[in-house]
Amino acid sequence: MRCFLTSVLIYLWILTPSASLQAEEGMWPLSEIHKLDLASRGLLMNPLELYNPDGVSLIDGIINLSGCTASFISADGLILTNYHCAFRAIQSATTAENDLFAKGFMAGSRAEELPAPGYTVRIIDSYRDVSDEVLSAVRASMPYARQTREKEKRIKAIVKRAEQRHVGKRASVAEMFPGKTYVLFVYTDLRDVRLVYAPPRSIGEFGGEEDNWMWPRHTGDFTLLRAYTGADGNPADMKKENRPYHPDAFLRVNPRGVSEGDFVFIPGYPGRTYRHRTSWFLESEENRRMPWVVSNYEWMIDVLEKMPAGDRDVAIKLAPRLKGLWNVMKNYRGKLKGMRQAGITAQRRADEDRLQAFILSRPDLKPRYETVLEEIRELYEEDRRDWQARLACSYLPRVSFLLGTAHTLYEAAIERRKPDLQRKAAYMDRNFSRLSQRILRGYRDVHLPAERVLTGHMLAQLLSAADSAYAAPVRAALGDMESAAFLQHLFTETQMNSRATAEKWLQAKPEEFRRSQDPVMRLAIAIHPVLQRLEDEDKARKGRLDALLARLVEVKRIFQGRDFIPDANGTLRLTMGRIRGYSPADAVEMAPLTTLDGLVEKHRGESPFMAPEKLRRLVAERRYGGFVDPVLGKVPVAMLYDCDTTGGNSGSPVLDARGRLVGLNFDRVFEATVNDYAWSDRFSRSIGVDIRFILWFLSEYSGADHLLREMGVSVADKEG
Repeated sequence: MRCFLTSVLIYLWILTPSASLQAEEGMWPLSEIHKLDLASRGLLMNPLELYNPDGVSLIDGIINLSGCTASFISADGLILTNYHCAFRAIQSATTAENDLFAKGFMAGSRAEELPAPGYTVRIIDSYRDVSDEVLSAVRASMPYARQTREKEKRIKAIVKRAEQRHVGKRASVAEMFPGKTYVLFVYTDLRDVRLVYAPPRSIGEFGGEEDNWMWPRHTGDFTLLRAYTGADGNPADMKKENRPYHPDAFLRVNPRGVSEGDFVFIPGYPGRTYRHRTSWFLESEENRRMPWVVSNYEWMIDVLEKMPAGDRDVAIKLAPRLKGLWNVMKNYRGKLKGMRQAGITAQRRADEDRLQAFILSRPDLKPRYETVLEEIRELYEEDRRDWQARLACSYLPRVSFLLGTAHTLYEAAIERRKPDLQRKAAYMDRNFSRLSQRILRGYRDVHLPAERVLTGHMLAQLLSAADSAYAAPVRAALGDMESAAFLQHLFTETQMNSRATAEKWLQAKPEEFRRSQDPVMRLAIAIHPVLQRLEDEDKARKGRLDALLARLVEVKRIFQGRDFIPDANGTLRLTMGRIRGYSPADAVEMAPLTTLDGLVEKHRGESPFMAPEKLRRLVAERRYGGFVDPVLGKVPVAMLYDCDTTGGNSGSPVLDARGRLVGLNFDRVFEATVNDYAWSDRFSRSIGVDIRFILWFLSEYSGADHLLREMGVSVADKEG
């Protein structure tokens, strides 16, 4: 990464440590790692080799892959990431006749690599602080909703100018601290991504949902892809004549791996954390939103899992949706358990009480900060009103693909008539082609019985909110019809189940939508004003909350007398720790490495614990190929470490003290799902695939030594 612009100015602060939730978190923005004494923590390389803002460094090999993290691991654009991050690419090439889920996939040559439609590789080129420019768009006298809209409009203008200056690049502005700091990032986006290798799903998801978020783990959650450019080396759509991308930097593999206690670090793109939010936000999450989502997702999972009934094509269609529902549901279960057991909300409230006492003790601070916490409390109290109907209304177009698509198409027709900078971001010229492609790709997985039952369930959730204004348009759409009859009418009379229909609507004008008699489209038009109302309310709430949180950051910094790192927000961060087990309960000690032998021990002969027969035979014959851990005497499969990760770190490389690849992050332990709200030295542990298992599986199981050679792993290295 060459950052020719000035370093980002980010205000930093660390929460007050407490006995059970010790704030040693470390999702460090790149601009701040120069403040760390990395050598004392265990790093054995020059920090400029890790990150050099004026030249090429290891960080240049770390990429964002459509929301996950990934790494270049060869000079020819070979990419390593998680199986679950490449799941849709694998699924899109899977049919009942060519079942890549069952048998896996390996390209024997570049020509055999498969397209990964919708996948994008994003590489950071530069960044700079644009806080003053964003905040200058806002005046205190503006209504809160307008403040939010003006900031959004200014951000879109900044992004548009950046993309005009950097032709062919993409730009985005990240909010580091709400209402306070904003950073412009400029990226190179590579649009031609292809699948190179995937293990069978029985390995890529070994243990399935039963083992998800759990330890010990024996999951081979890895996949290889490759990035391509046009013949001129610039980003291009997929074409046969494209050539492999040649990255400025790529990671080197350490086939010896690491041992318990070794230093490791992880660069990646963590999604969202909420460690600087108030106790009232946590209370809302703990007692309202997350329990509601868990309850509804459990119901949906139960229904969808019964639908395939032996039909492999249906199972393949439903696989991505079920995977997403399971992942969120179990994640939220873990968060709820952790929040309640650790009393995180109560601890945050106690921290706020101490802060308030400090404010009241300082006459110079009282005029600006005395009411900040009370005003935030009042805002969340207002959110209690009609919260279930609001949630049901907002989730309705997410759960129902056909209804959500109809609403998006109608809104696109309205927004596309506006000047570009006045449109919602998704409908701007720079984004609309990608949105259109995403909509059309979604039709591959439409299964009408699933659509019908999920739509009916969420409609029932919305209509159960008695006398709610959010439900009124849906009641009006039903008229005198019973819900069952309405659903029957909705799904027997619609044409929205056709990709060709959606393609036609992409070109239509708003008045054409309003003349439509299609029942799904009519329902989408009916709920549009309610969804717009929700959006307006959210913008007003955000505008009000941003101003309050900016003041809260200021006074916390005074109270603590030191800096803190911002919550994760999808931007590149660095975290470090050690290979380390943990004790989740009394008399329970979890070791930090699992092995191939343990994988075989878990084999039940049926999903989700189905170890392929060839793997079991190789283990029985002790054909370990030189990837044995010297202490364990076996091939490690998964590893545990106390680095600070969250969603978005899936696919992040685990690197040793010299910056060599030793593992691939893919999960956290169940107790650590609460990491998003607070970090704990006791139970915050993340899980990765050990590089020795990846190399063993590629070589001994799949015979993919050509891929090991491309990674720079020689036969001599392999045999130790």
